[in-house]
Amino acid sequence: MIITPTNGRIVWYQKSDNQHHITQRGQPLAAMVCHVWGDRMVNLKVTDADGIDHAVTWVPLMQQGDLEPAPGELYAFWMPYQQGQAAKAEALARQVADQGESNKTAAA
Repeated sequence: MIITPTNGRIVWYQKSDNQHHITQRGQPLAAMVCHVWGDRMVNLKVTDADGIDHAVTWVPLMQQGDLEPAPGELYAFWMPYQQGQAAKAEALARQVADQGESNKTAAA
């Protein structure tokens, strides 16, 4: 399932090993999407563990089912809540489509 990123959406961010200027203390960092290159690449405003904002460009956005990046590489990912909401919306859309097909068959 692909969640389409849009400007202003919040994602979680995992910094790379060489981003020593960004403070991260064991938890994902909050990041706002500032530019979308595609479903799997974004620019972010990352807020570190000390509340300092950092611009990070060309960040891979992991989608559900993607392989985890190599240890120490930077990436962004959707929060579990967002993944759950997207799954619910997808299931509802399938249900509506299935009901529409059933209604067409019954009417024929």
